[in-house]
Amino acid sequence: MDEMIVDLNDFADGALAERFNYELKNLLQNIADPNTDPKKKRKLQIVLTLTSNEKREIAEVDIDVKTTPAPRLSLGSTLVMDRDEAGYATAAELKSGVKDQTYFDSEDGRIKDDRGGVIDFKAQGGSK
Repeated sequence: MDEMIVDLNDFADGALAERFNYELKNLLQNIADPNTDPKKKRKLQIVLTLTSNEKREIAEVDIDVKTTPAPRLSLGSTLVMDRDEAGYATAAELKSGVKDQTYFDSEDGRIKDDRGGVIDFKAQGGSK
């Protein structure tokens, strides 16, 4: 049984090798994704399902290449709860870290409220 029955590079007109490389690239992207756990194991499986005819002369081969990437890490945020004018519950994402606290946004250099809205001191009647 030393002879090679099929060359996996040429099997199914090269489609098996092509699919393998495609899925391997996807797994490598998953490993490189900083939103996944680097220690989680990833899998790439090649499943060949053979079905023979009644005379057992021919076997149809179904080729399936499956991957199991690492799931993306869960994200977290905090919502500030409130009620609108009609009394219905509403919410906005808490940006400052503490409810009702203003903060300095270093990305655009502006002072913002706890929900990320820009505070316009001139509109509030501030003076020098």
